[in-house]
Amino acid sequence: MKKTHTKIVKIRHQPNHVQFFANGFVNRSFPMLGPPTAESYGPSAPPATMFDSMPGYEGTVAGGGGFLPPPMPAYPGPQPTPGPEQPNWNIPSISEDTAREAFMLFASSKCCYSSAPAKDGVITNMAAFNTYRYRLETFTESRSTEWSQEPYSGQTVDAYAQPPPEPWDIPANSPGLFVDGRQCIRVPYTSSLKNCDSCVGMGRKPCKYCAGAGNKLCRLCNGYGFRIGFNRCYHCNGRGRENCNHCNGQGSRMCEICHGKRQFLVFKILNVQWTNITEDYVVEQCSGLQLKNLRKVSGKELFKESQPMVDPVIGFPDPNVVQASQQLVNEHQGKYQQTSRILRQRQTIELIPVTKVAYKWKEETHIYFVYGNELKVSADNYPATCCCSVM
Repeated sequence: MKKTHTKIVKIRHQPNHVQFFANGFVNRSFPMLGPPTAESYGPSAPPATMFDSMPGYEGTVAGGGGFLPPPMPAYPGPQPTPGPEQPNWNIPSISEDTAREAFMLFASSKCCYSSAPAKDGVITNMAAFNTYRYRLETFTESRSTEWSQEPYSGQTVDAYAQPPPEPWDIPANSPGLFVDGRQCIRVPYTSSLKNCDSCVGMGRKPCKYCAGAGNKLCRLCNGYGFRIGFNRCYHCNGRGRENCNHCNGQGSRMCEICHGKRQFLVFKILNVQWTNITEDYVVEQCSGLQLKNLRKVSGKELFKESQPMVDPVIGFPDPNVVQASQQLVNEHQGKYQQTSRILRQRQTIELIPVTKVAYKWKEETHIYFVYGNELKVSADNYPATCCCSVM
């Protein structure tokens, strides 16, 4: 009998992964391919049809519907206010000792300033400048509405039980006069139930990591089921696929929008904002001191008035203050009444003391300023400074 010898040929990891066996059988073992990966499911934002139209809140959209015009004020308009009465508008100049003490304190606060000019300099002249500061404060309340939603967990549903209150009829807690604040209020009788549009009311969505299959290619054998030759992949037990660890093999995950609740409670939010708008006007007296230095100091209060709405001051000795008051009052009342309710206005006039001091040190004349009730000092060209550095 003639013996036939059959040679076994194995070709590993060919592009089509073909294996030849002794009996002539050709095994083409292809990886098990899963469905294409889905990047996202469902819309990223709720549709406009999800929100009902409510009387008094027409045009409200998700994210805010703009500021609501306030109702007409119930109080009468402001009456002309006479100007402040003060027989003497001048502040006496500070003493030489006070000026020198403020200058020495200023020099000691600077690490690179020598105290010699402040201590040994000879004061040759002191001049006082009356600097008026007019300030107008307008305290406003503005309201806007927007749609909001939260996963439904048994909250009260009261939409259409009765008409919702008008936006400006809802009471709000003010933080106090001339103090900024904000409050968010859920509008009564606007809460209704809507299915979650992202998961179509199912509470779950196909897993985007496995495209809803519940499994994916084995990361060790790349879907072949074998790792080396005929060795079965121990990770997937030869299946070529492994369970998706993101959905635990279920093929779906809890909807991250409704948190699996399937429904949303949709309601209106009223945003109430209180804002204190402040504007200053400082009368320039040509002293040479920059006006920015006066922003953080106080002065002697000559006049103060607080009303629901003030009227420009009249009869003040400096016409620049009268003109500034008229301009700012008209601007505030004309501008902020369009979108806000003016709750209160306050206007003040301060006299900020400014003293220009000339002194001589080492045969040269220099100047500095002492200003405000705080006796701040400004000396731009201090004559004895040094450069120091920290290593």
